[in-house]
Amino acid sequence: MTPSRLLSLTLLLAFAALLAACSESDRPLESPVRLEGQVFGSFYQVTIADPLTQGEAREIETEFLAELDEVDASMSTYRDDSELVAFNQAPVGEWQPLSDELIEVLAIGQAVAEASDGAFDMSLGGLVNLWSFGPEARPREIPDDETLAERLAEVGPDSFELDVEGLQARRVRDIFIDLSGVAKGHGTDRVAAYLDRRGIEHYLVNLGGEVMAKGYRDAEGTPWRIGIEAPLDDRREARHVVPLHDISVATSGDYRNYFEEEGLRYSHTIDPRTGRPIAHRLASVTVAHPSNAWADAWATALMVLGEEQGMALAREQGLAVLMIVREDEGWSSRVSPGFVETFGEALVEELGLEVR
Repeated sequence: MTPSRLLSLTLLLAFAALLAACSESDRPLESPVRLEGQVFGSFYQVTIADPLTQGEAREIETEFLAELDEVDASMSTYRDDSELVAFNQAPVGEWQPLSDELIEVLAIGQAVAEASDGAFDMSLGGLVNLWSFGPEARPREIPDDETLAERLAEVGPDSFELDVEGLQARRVRDIFIDLSGVAKGHGTDRVAAYLDRRGIEHYLVNLGGEVMAKGYRDAEGTPWRIGIEAPLDDRREARHVVPLHDISVATSGDYRNYFEEEGLRYSHTIDPRTGRPIAHRLASVTVAHPSNAWADAWATALMVLGEEQGMALAREQGLAVLMIVREDEGWSSRVSPGFVETFGEALVEELGLEVR
């Protein structure tokens, strides 16, 4: 074969490969399209019911993962180079400039902390680490009373200050800010906001159990549905299935992340007022809210408060809340008036939920 013919054949094969790649990229995908993988030590599932090609789906996934990487770079306590870790290591008493995203999340957390009288507290990172649920990776053992008292004395909503307009904050005491009760919800909001900007009208974002739904699952108007899990240690099983439309849902529970010592179970949810893991009958709290960051923070606060105080605060704040409470045999499920207003009496009756 002459050199010219060899070159022509090579160019022809390259052109054919390019056409095949373009054809694959333009291939329409069957709806709904699910994009899933691992992020933040958990999982993501983004399901889109809008028409998409293979190329569009890949582009969308790449871009919303970039959004989540920005959240991680700002708010992670597991990355030495994160903005939050730098803030936690800054000199006490000195104002530090922060990104508007981090300021926004801190402001949400402070608002829920004030409304819940300290049941939600972002400053308890030192206590979380002490109980071996944070990045320090301590041995899973019960802290002694003296050490517990020392860290408990440091925490509190007044341990740091925010200047929202000036985009700055400062630690008043040597505390360790932990955003695990709100950052994942913010990440869910970020992915949803990206999809909105992209013009996607029908989607379900699930970021490690924090969910945002918009539009419908199909052209017939079938709503998105999520399962509210039963508080089982050994398996995942939906106790209630709830339809979602243009709303987000966050759940806080004590049955996934815990350890046992001398026959007692210690939940990862720490009560900032006592410095110890929660110890009551409330097994899980699900909050529906337009913002997942707010839902995430509220679910944590109500989980700390327990079934009676938590439901009272939910009524006071007009929150849409579903609680699963441990009973002597099995569980009971109860909802707030706000839940009835959001999801309707028919669903409440269908699921056999008690209104409190």
